[in-house]
Amino acid sequence: MVFGTADAARQILTTLAAAVITVVGVVFSITIVTLTLASTQFGPRMLRNFIRDRGTQLTLGTFVATFVYATLVLISIGPTGSGREFVPHLSITTAVGLVTLSMAVLIYFIHHIAMSIQLPQVIASIAKDLSRAIDAESRDSGVEFEAGPSVSELVRRMDDSGGTVPAPSSGYLQFIQHETLIGLAGEKGAVIRLLHRPGHFVVEGHPLAIVWPPGAADGVSRALRVAHITGSNRTLAQDLAFAIDQLVEIALRALSPAVNDTFTALTCIDWLGESLCKVTAKWRPLRVHRDSHGYVRVITAQVSYERLIERSFEKIRQAGRGMPAVLIRQLQALSKIGEQSTDAQERALLLKQAERILRACEESVPEPADRAAVRRAYGHVLAAAGQLEAVNGRTPSGADDLAHDDGAFSSSSAAGTRLHQVGNEPPAGSAEIALSSVAARPSLRRPTSDTSQSPGARR
Repeated sequence: MVFGTADAARQILTTLAAAVITVVGVVFSITIVTLTLASTQFGPRMLRNFIRDRGTQLTLGTFVATFVYATLVLISIGPTGSGREFVPHLSITTAVGLVTLSMAVLIYFIHHIAMSIQLPQVIASIAKDLSRAIDAESRDSGVEFEAGPSVSELVRRMDDSGGTVPAPSSGYLQFIQHETLIGLAGEKGAVIRLLHRPGHFVVEGHPLAIVWPPGAADGVSRALRVAHITGSNRTLAQDLAFAIDQLVEIALRALSPAVNDTFTALTCIDWLGESLCKVTAKWRPLRVHRDSHGYVRVITAQVSYERLIERSFEKIRQAGRGMPAVLIRQLQALSKIGEQSTDAQERALLLKQAERILRACEESVPEPADRAAVRRAYGHVLAAAGQLEAVNGRTPSGADDLAHDDGAFSSSSAAGTRLHQVGNEPPAGSAEIALSSVAARPSLRRPTSDTSQSPGARR
């Protein structure tokens, strides 16, 4: 190559460019097939995850860059002023090296595509994106000191005489630049209350934010257009609920009669439980943003913990009626989440979901053995909540009794031996009677407080 003529250089570069552009067409074809498969199997909202895949972008970029480089080197070959033809030997050697690198990238791409279209890999990648979003929102601790009016006082003033800022365009709210809004509000001496969070659909002309004092609304309106990014689809940048919705969508497709893939739904529930454990343990979103002097400047709208729990369990429970495996896995996820919770309200939300799953089991599962297995999983949820209450200095009345009250929850307990003697089947309806008597206890249906309940509160 170093001592080749101009004709030999042209032939080498022409061959390399033609081969590379052919492979680029093959790579594009494989990518289109992958997108079609993803749209059919995972849902149209999963396409964005494949389009922004770094492995596919790296492969296409490497091949296109090699083709463009070889073409430019081919154009540079020609006669010089002295009558001799110019041959860029070093550039030709570089082009050959790029082709060799492109072949290695092609092998990687084939392996990467084969791995990326597998359902467990897709589900795990969505959960990883959700984990990164949780970490990003958990790092912001805000200003440690406070000054000026309280948040409740500012909200009251905004409700009475705040200025309204309309939305400049319609679409899904994708990203909010809080630092830009804090700086602007500090310059204007104003407070901005955002009415929508990322993931909400805003309509042009409808209220987007409220500003106090109302005279600063016009100046804030122009800055809001820069600080807010809207588009035709939702993103994971500041929208935790979107990642949960993606996992739930895959689970619902798997539970549909046309697919009937229970194991995929169980995988989604596992990753939902893992993500919600992180949300319960360390997700502390900053709803009030202050400037460097401690004054409230921006009040944001955040998704609540209750909505995240409902989004994760409601639709899957409704689609999984009559399927004990799905109901049991949901209860197991609730049990793991409950072990991470130290808040009474959060535990009450988890127990409420567990009760709904238990009722769905009683109404839709005909087999007594399957119902007994679901009840055992329900007992583990209550036991997890009870252990955490004991750590906080409170002993939940009846939680341990439920975990070991009858054979529906523990076949090794004393009551369980009465219902499940070796070689004998329990009498018909005994498990249902035992469950109904247990579920009627107020202390088992929701976490008890430090004070005793009044007689009128008992059922």
